[in-house]
Amino acid sequence: MWTRPKSLLAVALALALTACGGETPSDAKPKPAAPLQLVAEDVLLLDTQSLAQGPVISGSLQPELRADLRAEVAGVVLEVLKDNGDAVAKGDLLIRLDPTAIRDKLLSAQEAERAASVAMDQSERQLKRMQSMAGQGLVATEALENAEAKRNQAQADLASARARVVEARQQMEKTEVRAPFAGVVGARAVSAGDTAQVGKELLTVLDVATMRFEGNIAADQVGRVQPGAAVGFRVNGYPDRRFDGQVQRVNPVADAATRQVQVLVSLPKTDVTWVAGLYAEGRIDVASRPALLVPESAVVNEGDAHSVWLVQDGVLHKVAIQLGERDERLGRYEVLSGLSTGAQVLRHPLGAMKDGATVQFASDIAASTTPAVSTGN
Repeated sequence: MWTRPKSLLAVALALALTACGGETPSDAKPKPAAPLQLVAEDVLLLDTQSLAQGPVISGSLQPELRADLRAEVAGVVLEVLKDNGDAVAKGDLLIRLDPTAIRDKLLSAQEAERAASVAMDQSERQLKRMQSMAGQGLVATEALENAEAKRNQAQADLASARARVVEARQQMEKTEVRAPFAGVVGARAVSAGDTAQVGKELLTVLDVATMRFEGNIAADQVGRVQPGAAVGFRVNGYPDRRFDGQVQRVNPVADAATRQVQVLVSLPKTDVTWVAGLYAEGRIDVASRPALLVPESAVVNEGDAHSVWLVQDGVLHKVAIQLGERDERLGRYEVLSGLSTGAQVLRHPLGAMKDGATVQFASDIAASTTPAVSTGN
């Protein structure tokens, strides 16, 4: 059945009545957002600090005293007594090689030494008899000379046999690989049953007490570095710690391939157990100047733009900043513009934050909710 459409006026009146209904009053206001609650540790008060200036140094931790022990005689590995990380004292037995073949050589050399000694005694007695008879004119001079030549040859044979015995004994000693100094086993390369050829790497012993930072700097910076200069650096594996050392020596020869110069840096005494080979990077302090520094964790990076969240008068503001040099010692950046001394910024801005949001500290909340204590009698 056909129905007559409603007039446009009727439709407009219906919409107007709906908008002015009692369910949504015209004077209603949106509910304000809850303030962002913080604790004192969430906020950092910026202050002027000393910015270290100097060449960047990068390298690794390496022991000054290190021995790569290799097989000096061929043989089968019978026993490996120490493993990676084991502490050793000077002279401790580390590896035993099979001495069977060398023991046979030693026995043969000892037999040859005894035979040469007997021949030497016989030739010595024969020479004395000839000398006695020659004094009485009973033998010719030629016979005396022959006896003396035989004695000399016997002396040479005996000396050669004794040398072979000494050599065989030294070879026997080399079947027992011992620690050349007190330290720690760093790299074991063989196991029992392996065949060790002459020159094969067996294990490494290093003295962790002599660990140092072996870094490299650009060649154009070498003139600014002197022994004794302070070095602030960080070590891979300890990201939240900064270490301070001193330049020990500067290598007088630049690397032929990279044209960098090696700098040896002493490590500080600390509770850290140093591990050889860890990457380290820092800066040599050859000069310093005052600067406003902000920690890397507080900086929000958006492409090439940098900003921080500033807490001011109980309100959170996102402020764009311009960064300068980075202090490797402190892990902080110089702020060139956007902030001033005394500014309060969030240490670790995480999550969704809104510019202009109100901020309330937990201490203020606790103070406002603590009931008053009655002092009446």
